[in-house]
Amino acid sequence: MVLAIAAGAGAGLCVAVGQWLLGNWWLLAVLAGLLGGAGGLWLTQWAVSARWERVHVRMLRYELPQLDGLHHEDFEFAVRDLMRRDGCSDAVQVGGAGDNGADVTATDPVGRRWVIQCKHRQDGASGSPVGTPDLHVLNGTGRQLHGGDVVVLVTNGRFTAGCEPLAKSQKLHLVDRGTLGEWAAGSRPLWELLQRLPPSPGRRSALS
Repeated sequence: MVLAIAAGAGAGLCVAVGQWLLGNWWLLAVLAGLLGGAGGLWLTQWAVSARWERVHVRMLRYELPQLDGLHHEDFEFAVRDLMRRDGCSDAVQVGGAGDNGADVTATDPVGRRWVIQCKHRQDGASGSPVGTPDLHVLNGTGRQLHGGDVVVLVTNGRFTAGCEPLAKSQKLHLVDRGTLGEWAAGSRPLWELLQRLPPSPGRRSALS
């Protein structure tokens, strides 16, 4: 009985609302117009914001003192943004606890996957040098765990003497303070500053 009464009341309410809407259809038209206008405005603002973001990324430049003054995590984001500036639209910062030696990953315009470890030194070249233990970690994870084609260690400081021969023997790439300064200044993308890079995956398959 109660359910029947509730159902009847509900049906009556629906009929009353329907009649009111029919009598005030212009309110619906105004509401639809307002919602449409608000949605259009939001889309326009989003498009403008995205366009300016792309312009900002393309014009991104850093000087070495700026990079020295960053927190180590902000340094990783700066490296990510430099990769995006140079055409790696999928560049992401992945550093943190349990990152297994990778702080930034990206795919360059020819399809190579980059795995980058960042070592920030607040004192720049005067800080403690990056040593071979960091390279050993990166060498053990960059390709096996992260699938890197190009495995890089970048620092705003310097490397110990043993890093260069180890990196060369293991086909790793070092970006020291000098190379970082040239790259961050916007002269050329990183892949034009490094030597002995692997060919693009497409070229490798064509040759294999």
